[in-house]
Amino acid sequence: MIFAYNKAHVGDTLMVVVADDKGTENTVERKWNVAQVKDASGQIVAWNFFHISDHLTIEGNGQVTINEEQLTELNRLIKEAGFTETLIADNEPKIVVGYVKTCVPHPDSDHLSITETEVDNGHVLQIVCGAPNIEAGQKVVVAKPGAMMPDGLMIWPGSLRGVESYGMICSARELHLPDAPTEKGILVLPEDAVVGEAFPK
Repeated sequence: MIFAYNKAHVGDTLMVVVADDKGTENTVERKWNVAQVKDASGQIVAWNFFHISDHLTIEGNGQVTINEEQLTELNRLIKEAGFTETLIADNEPKIVVGYVKTCVPHPDSDHLSITETEVDNGHVLQIVCGAPNIEAGQKVVVAKPGAMMPDGLMIWPGSLRGVESYGMICSARELHLPDAPTEKGILVLPEDAVVGEAFPK
């Protein structure tokens, strides 16, 4: 689940993205100040909570963190509006330190690589990466499925040239880090970086 809030550009609305709509046409049902968004198959892909500051104090801008008490309040608003579904907490960090275990050339590309990248507790994701400096043995920053990047891009499983990819290995520029280099390439972390730890700490 991705919680996003940007009062300056969107208004006093908390957006909750729960699934990838894959670009399909969505339908919206609004009851009171709660809107439920479904994709073409009828799956719920998002919720919008309007005038949210009447109920919650949201800290931050862009992707924000919602605590257990706030989640309970959101579920109360959903029920009060007349919907039957509930939101389930997902507090797992989505942008983390990863370790590139293997890296092989993509069979149908001259610049893509297929990696097996550990992201936490032995969990390994297959990630297709186009960076010229990617190689096995590196500590890197991984945006896992369900992550929102600083520019608002949401990361979902996908396919690149016919190969499944479950996340993105990030550059300093994609992470909006200060003094990020202009040349292409992923951010390589020091060897003492802890795999699975949220980035930044």
